[in-house]
Amino acid sequence: MYLTKEEELALSGEYGPAVQKAMEILVALGDIYNADRLIPIKSAQIAGVSYKNLGEYGMQFLRDFVEMGAKVSVYTTLNPAGIGDEEFTEKQQEILDLYRAMGVEITSTCTPYYGPNLPKFGDHLAWSESSAVSFANSVLGARTNREGGPSSLAAAIVGKTPKYGLHLEENRKATHVIKVEAEVKERTEYSILGYRIGEIVKDGVPYIKGIRPDVDDLKAMGASMAASGSVALYHVEGETPEWRVALTDDVEKIAVDKKDLQDVRDRFSAEWGAVDFILLGCPHASLREIKEIAELLRMRNRPLKVPLFVTVSKSVKALADYLGYTEIIERYNGKLLSDVCLVVSPVNEWYSGVATNSGKAAFYFKSFGLNVRLDSLEKIIMEAP
Repeated sequence: MYLTKEEELALSGEYGPAVQKAMEILVALGDIYNADRLIPIKSAQIAGVSYKNLGEYGMQFLRDFVEMGAKVSVYTTLNPAGIGDEEFTEKQQEILDLYRAMGVEITSTCTPYYGPNLPKFGDHLAWSESSAVSFANSVLGARTNREGGPSSLAAAIVGKTPKYGLHLEENRKATHVIKVEAEVKERTEYSILGYRIGEIVKDGVPYIKGIRPDVDDLKAMGASMAASGSVALYHVEGETPEWRVALTDDVEKIAVDKKDLQDVRDRFSAEWGAVDFILLGCPHASLREIKEIAELLRMRNRPLKVPLFVTVSKSVKALADYLGYTEIIERYNGKLLSDVCLVVSPVNEWYSGVATNSGKAAFYFKSFGLNVRLDSLEKIIMEAP
C-alpha cells in the first residue's frame, strides 16, 4: 500500500506511539484487503462500547491507547452503551471515560445521523455500527465499510482509512435484483423483508424493486438485512440515491413473496404469555416513531402490564421530553432509555421473552435464548396485556 511521506513518518512513530499503533492497524487492514492507499475520512463512529462486548481485554486495549496519549483527529461518536448491575455499570462508565479522554463525543447511539454526525453524499467515513453503516451507504450515499471497533478507532485517530470495499465505485454495484411480490406497507413488514433479503444475499448488495418505503422504513429494513446477513449497502429502485447507477448485466434475480415473509414471522411467534417486556427503538427511534408510540398508547388508554422500553439517542429524547411524548409513554408503563441498547446488555439474566417490531432485535434476542414475538407497532401496543 502506497504511503505518503507524512504517513510513513506516522508509521515510524514520528507523531507518537498512539498514532503509530493506529497506523499499524490501518496498514495491516489495507494489506489484507489490497488497498492501494489511505483516504481521508469526514467522521468515525465506533462500536465496541458495551462492557458485555468489550470485556477486560477490550478495556485494556482502550487503556493502552489512552496511556499512549491517543486523540481522535476527526469528529467521532460512539455506539450505545450497555446497562447492568453495579459492577457492570462501573466498568461501562470507565469505558465511556476512556473514549472521552481520547476526544470522542459521548453521544452513544446507533443512529448518529439524527444528531451532529450526519454525513453528506459521497463522504468517506469509518463507521462500525451495522445499521448505521447500512443507512449511511444506502440512504445517504456516503461511503463506509463495516468497520470493527479497533479499526474505526484507528481511523478516527489517524483521520484516514484504507481505500477498499465500499469506498470503491465498482463494489457499490448490485449483486442481486430482489423483486418484491408481496404487499409491504407497515414498518415491521419492511423489517421482515429486510430479514429475508439478508438471509438470501448474505454480504451482497441487493437492488430492491416493488416497494415504496419512507426513511424510517429504510432504517428498519437495512438494520434487519445487516443482522440476518451482512448487508452494508442496498439500493431501492426509485428511492435511494444511487439506484440509477447500481445495475450491471451480471446480476442474480430473485423474487421474494408473501410465503417468504410469513416464514420469517413464524420463527418469531411467541405467545403473549411468554413475553415479559416490550422493546421498541432498535435501531434507536426517530422522533416520528416516538410520536407514533405515544399516540397509540393514548388510543389504548390503559397501562401496559409488561414494561415497555423505547431506546433512543439523547438528542431525540430531549425533543420527546420537550414535546410531551415522554410523559405520555411513562403514563402507560413505558420508559425512554437514552444512549443504551438492550441487545448489548445482559437482558437474558432479567427477562425470558420480548415483543418487538424490529427484525434486528428479534434476531439477536432469539440468539440469546429469549422467546420472541415480532409484530407491528400497532398490534404490540393494542394487543399487549
